[in-house]
Amino acid sequence: MTPSGRKGKGHPPAESNAAEVLAERVYEVVAGEEDERSCEAIPEEACTEVPGNFLLNALNGAATKLAEQLASPGLVLPWLLGAVGAPAALVGLLVPIRRGGSLLPQLSIAGRIRARARRKWYWVGAGGVQAVALAAMIPALILLPPTAAGVAVVASLAIFSVASGVGSVAFKDVMAKTIPRGRRGRLLGIRATAGGLLALGAAAFLRTRVGEGDALTPYLVLLATAAGLWLLASALFAGIREFDGATEGGRNALEEARAGIHFLREEPAFAGFVGARGLLLAAQLASPFYAIQAQSALGVGAGNLVLLVMASSLASVLSSPFWGRFSDASARRVMVAGGIWTALTVVLALAGELLPENHLGLALFGLVFLSSGFAVAGVRLGRKTYLLDGAPERDRPLMVAVSNTAVGVLYGGAALLGLVADRLGVSVVLGILGLMATLGTVLAWRLPEAHRLIGHR
Repeated sequence: MTPSGRKGKGHPPAESNAAEVLAERVYEVVAGEEDERSCEAIPEEACTEVPGNFLLNALNGAATKLAEQLASPGLVLPWLLGAVGAPAALVGLLVPIRRGGSLLPQLSIAGRIRARARRKWYWVGAGGVQAVALAAMIPALILLPPTAAGVAVVASLAIFSVASGVGSVAFKDVMAKTIPRGRRGRLLGIRATAGGLLALGAAAFLRTRVGEGDALTPYLVLLATAAGLWLLASALFAGIREFDGATEGGRNALEEARAGIHFLREEPAFAGFVGARGLLLAAQLASPFYAIQAQSALGVGAGNLVLLVMASSLASVLSSPFWGRFSDASARRVMVAGGIWTALTVVLALAGELLPENHLGLALFGLVFLSSGFAVAGVRLGRKTYLLDGAPERDRPLMVAVSNTAVGVLYGGAALLGLVADRLGVSVVLGILGLMATLGTVLAWRLPEAHRLIGHR
């Protein structure tokens, strides 16, 4: 490898099969590497496998993003529980369990992942568990009485979420071992763009085909399809060619917790990143309050709601390629830009309340959700790429787990925002979230660039 960290692209030999040639050509077009291939920050022997791994990772993302839309805890699962007559209290547990359940257990699994030279099998196994968890909901919804069916769905979702947390730690580590620095943000952008396009298609499907139906069968088909997509995603991830990584330093959950606290104390820049990430959760937390605000102002019906969802999905399609390339240049600046964008979106939403009788109507809130989608995509891609590029191989699983566990705790605390909205109004909550975004932007601005994250003083 040259001092610059680049190698010749190494065209595939004549005996290469068609899949390898296709992967090479796709990678050249998507990654923009027609003359030479970047292999910075990955093992030497992994360089020749980059095109195939890049394509498999992108296809894996397309499958998982569609599966997440078809079994969304914010749309499809609530409808299913309502259709079978499950109590509303169970419906209210879906989103907290999905988010917190995937983040909080990660600290306990990072050490075990660390002890394995190849970590992709954790993701493959987690994907299989997620498929089984979704499939298990189908007979429960068909055979059990309403409350029992609801409990079964919530329990299955909890298992799904824990498996998702395991997969998240493994995914970041495998990606950092198989995709070179400078191409990771682009790959995450492609995955998000595919997710946005598929979300648009799924929204259109739900709107035109089963949106008004009372039958349970079409929605059970959605769950079955989502389970099948998770199995497909697992098969695609299993195909990634991963080389052995460092295994020393594995710890149990208690040791991992102590190590995480020690790491935060010893690495102030990483602690700053965790703080910035936590405050920039405002980008995601604001979305339901925008929806409440829109419904209060417009009396949003099903048709308008779908249009707002499509506006958000369109934002993912339009923003992800831009943010992906931007994050490869400076993930820190993407986090800053995402925080600023979030604060401006809050201002836009609050300004709508000052308009007499809200003359802009649906157009205003369509713009709010479009802008919110840009902000969420920027914050998400920025913080993912920053951690991938800044975490050394030895500490990467621990850093991912510590960051995600801290954010999982914050998600639990964010439930209090609903009480604030009930007592003081949505505008107060949006003001709090705007302040959070502003503080998160300041913290992100003060961070070093990713390659100087560890050991920076």
